[in-house]
Amino acid sequence: MLSKIIYSTAVLLATAAVILLALFSPLPHRNNHKNPQLSLSFYIQHPQVGGSTLSATHSAAPPDAGALIFHRILTEGPDISSRAIGKAHGFIIPVESFAHSAFNIIYLTFHSHEYSGSISVQARNLGHKEREELAVVGGTGSFAFARGLAVFVQTNRGIDNLDAAYHIKLHLEFPNRSQTIPG
Repeated sequence: MLSKIIYSTAVLLATAAVILLALFSPLPHRNNHKNPQLSLSFYIQHPQVGGSTLSATHSAAPPDAGALIFHRILTEGPDISSRAIGKAHGFIIPVESFAHSAFNIIYLTFHSHEYSGSISVQARNLGHKEREELAVVGGTGSFAFARGLAVFVQTNRGIDNLDAAYHIKLHLEFPNRSQTIPG
């Protein structure tokens, strides 16, 4: 008889504990947070060699050239003497049949204390305007899986627009990195 009372009391206490835990436990964490975001601002400059602007890779290209390949310097500020934080490389085929090609990509590579990695910007639909909005389609390192918008604003005009400098504003969004990839 005593064992039945102890057993019944234990079952009653366990049932009460489950009900109390269900009523007063905090709600499970829901992942309603937006993806992490990052905004960056920097400048693309013509590299300088020996006090003159380097124009080796593209300024001699004729208007009907098959491809435009360029190498530029990324700086923190608008002046060429600002701290270099990386490089910009690109391969753009301006021929009309390739104007919307996936090959038209600008790679922004960062080497600074804050960031290390690269960002890929799709250079489709370039209209040679003073302000271009292009899609960020991926990244590596600090920018792994980045997506977003890259706004290019021309800050000065060089000879035939070939030596122009650009102010770049990146608005990046990253996927939820708390999820693990099965493997």
